[in-house]
Amino acid sequence: MAIVRWDPFRELNTLQHSINRLFDDNLRFLRAPETALAQGGGAFPVDIKDTPEALLVTAELPGFNREDIKVNFTDNMLSIKGERNREEKEEGENYLRVERSYGSFSRSFSVDVPVKQGEIKARYQDGVLEITLPKQDEAAKKEINVEIEG
Repeated sequence: MAIVRWDPFRELNTLQHSINRLFDDNLRFLRAPETALAQGGGAFPVDIKDTPEALLVTAELPGFNREDIKVNFTDNMLSIKGERNREEKEEGENYLRVERSYGSFSRSFSVDVPVKQGEIKARYQDGVLEITLPKQDEAAKKEINVEIEG
């Protein structure tokens, strides 16, 4: 039978290692996930607010040029598309970390209320895109009576 020297700190080190592993595994879910924009897919945070007069869409698109963002509303579908081009890297630069994302992005949202298409407004300022989709008045919805002959 071999004699094993007792080390009181060995159990504490094992416990600390287990706790660190537990936190490392769980903190991956708590950290802000990489957006699909960074992965080339195009997700960006959007808020959609329903008011009595309009739907207000707010999207965070920091660092984009206004001309690189396209907003389209067709067949009750709002689409936000655009592209951010990669900056030219300088020769001899030694980057330690690159997290800014480049490439195309797009998101589409189904709009379930009648919208006045001629009055849609979009504004981009300070990295925030605000889109106003004015709702069609209830009075504008006309009921059509169909007469059946026969």
